[in-house]
Amino acid sequence: MRSAADRPCASRSFLNSHKPFLIYFMSFSKSLLLFTSAAALLASQGAAHAHGFAGDRFFPATLTTDDPFVAAELSLPTVSTIITPDDGGTRETDLSFDIAFKITDNFGLEFGESFTKLAPPEGRALTGWQNLEIGGKYQFFVSEKHETILSLGLDAEIGGTGRKLIGADTFTTWTPGLFFGKGFGDLPDSLNFLKPLAITGSVGLAIPSSARSVTFSRDPDTGEREMDIEEHPNTLEWGFAVEYSLIHLQSHVKDIGLRAPFDRLIPLVEFSFETPLDRGSRGETTGTINPGIIWSGKYCQLGAEAVIPVNSRTGSNVGMIFQVHFYLDDLFPRSLGHPLFSKR
Repeated sequence: MRSAADRPCASRSFLNSHKPFLIYFMSFSKSLLLFTSAAALLASQGAAHAHGFAGDRFFPATLTTDDPFVAAELSLPTVSTIITPDDGGTRETDLSFDIAFKITDNFGLEFGESFTKLAPPEGRALTGWQNLEIGGKYQFFVSEKHETILSLGLDAEIGGTGRKLIGADTFTTWTPGLFFGKGFGDLPDSLNFLKPLAITGSVGLAIPSSARSVTFSRDPDTGEREMDIEEHPNTLEWGFAVEYSLIHLQSHVKDIGLRAPFDRLIPLVEFSFETPLDRGSRGETTGTINPGIIWSGKYCQLGAEAVIPVNSRTGSNVGMIFQVHFYLDDLFPRSLGHPLFSKR
């Protein structure tokens, strides 16, 4: 599912446009301290069971790029906030949830919704639901030896199910995609320090059901009727996450003596981009770079990331995203977390 943090937000030179980053970084650091303290309270010495594994490699659920594995999971809540350039600087805050179920051992369905608040610098705030998102994913390849997972998926954002005033489209968008995960635990022992590394990512093509929208309005001065045409391009959605798992380091490379909650941390950087392909917007890429950290326990994980725009089309303000994520396949292995149809 696409994260609310992926929406386009616009900057001048990188240094000038990211002066607010220092303020956000201090706030992010305080939040991270609270986050690790909460992790210590929730810490469990047991490792996750079936969720996101390829051999010895455990892949966490990333916050802004989709997972490469099929699992029963629940993200509740995911909270993101950022100031967009709309109307001179509108703060957009999204409260999202996603739930996924296994239909078979290798096929699952996902459902997602977001509640959005738009607070412009002047005037009253707008609130409302975004469009409902429904997705299916088929995990067709797993290599335990090489810590590799490959999946195919199809996501549908159902047009007209959200509030148009807060940006929900009236048309449906279909996004077929490829998802991948690769751990580097199969590197030679001479490169032990690189074995905790992993990369996950996805590439998809967002295809709107309507190529354009036509709206009519009346000029208040002349009374003449005006027509506005908005183009909806096909868009390449692509991104990846680079992770360094202290869990893998401690368990499968070398025990360096980390204690809870630090022995369950996975520092990571996510890269999330959208590139329109046609209809007047070709090549106008937007996106964010999101450095952060995930703490993963036996039944849940906590995640926190900064959201940094990559160019002037995307924005000039740094945002944040936080997530509480539950492993339903480990919490409820005989009910909600179990595949509806399974050979096991």
